Amino acid sequence: MKIKKYTASSMPAAMKQVREELGGDAVILNSRIIHFGGVFGLFRKKGIEVLAAVDPIQEHSAGSAKVNDKITISKSAARITKDQQIPEEKESKILQEISELKVLMRTQTETGRPVSILPNPLQTLAAFLKKQEIDSKIREELLASVLGTWYRTGANASASEVENWAKEAIEKRLSGMSYGGVSFKKKYVNVIGPTGVGKTTTLAKIAAECVLNHQKKVAFITTDTYRIGAIEQLKTYANILGVPIEVCYSKEDFKGAADKFHEYDVVLIDTAGRNFRDRKYVDDLKQIIDFDREMETFLVLSLTAKQLDMEEICKQFSLVPIDKFIFTKTDETSVYGALINLPEKFSRGIAYLSNGQDVPDDLLSAEPAQIAKLLFGDGKDGSS
Repeated sequence: MKIKKYTASSMPAAMKQVREELGGDAVILNSRIIHFGGVFGLFRKKGIEVLAAVDPIQEHSAGSAKVNDKITISKSAARITKDQQIPEEKESKILQEISELKVLMRTQTETGRPVSILPNPLQTLAAFLKKQEIDSKIREELLASVLGTWYRTGANASASEVENWAKEAIEKRLSGMSYGGVSFKKKYVNVIGPTGVGKTTTLAKIAAECVLNHQKKVAFITTDTYRIGAIEQLKTYANILGVPIEVCYSKEDFKGAADKFHEYDVVLIDTAGRNFRDRKYVDDLKQIIDFDREMETFLVLSLTAKQLDMEEICKQFSLVPIDKFIFTKTDETSVYGALINLPEKFSRGIAYLSNGQDVPDDLLSAEPAQIAKLLFGDGKDGSS
């Protein structure tokens, strides 16, 4: 991508310069009014500054032989294969151009303008990431990563290759945090979250996984004394799985139940679903549950919720030590940006993804590769 700045007295004059030097395939990235000349700020002339770009491969095919030494990548550099080494000088030009493009992508992303500076396959990727509601800064950095691979491996990659590069970039980005389900390093597993996200059903799925797949001795504690139906639902799951359950109304009840289950491998704790905007709910949790015990806490969020609401939920529960997220209702949405945005914003990984109501089947242990696949639509059936 050759990028160059032009100044002229008018837009037609600037366009003439662009066409003469870059050809008819050039794209105008940005334009602004400027003033120049004059004395002590007086008698200045009005002009225009234009930032234009052209794909060097398109430029070559059109017969142009002009080169911008500062930031142009030559055709030979753009077509380097994976098995070839990039000369140091050309590598420097590639890095310099990527840096220039990152600045331009940031400007266009923040203003909501199309990222027209990118090659067509990457423009398609940019539109897809935006549709998935991935935060603008993350989109910019993912596109910069894919753009670097584009120039290093040949500028004629297919759409599927570009998608694979994007998946790899996402996996790498997510890999710095902890993922996966119950670790069995801590005895107590606490599931918290707002009303309507499916905490009780999710807890039953986790219990089934622990009993059936890991042969663990499991018990239930519920503090959800606000909804009789929730207690009965959990008792039904407990009977099916053959595990005991205790209902707790106070921290003393909780301590008693915890002592009763001291010989069990895993004690799963269900909590009441309340309005997350009510700070008293979080305070009530701390009055009932002894968070000083050896405990792993998962915050359950529904992917059908707005991201701003999910962020508010995370902030509201900030007084509670949260280890990982659980995202439910992955089968009820086609937008998965929150799976990338929230872990990065709150520095927490993901334990599980829930993709249906069936117990115990509709529960996936979250991994970066699984999230990347789900984002691009090839992991929605629970396959890995």
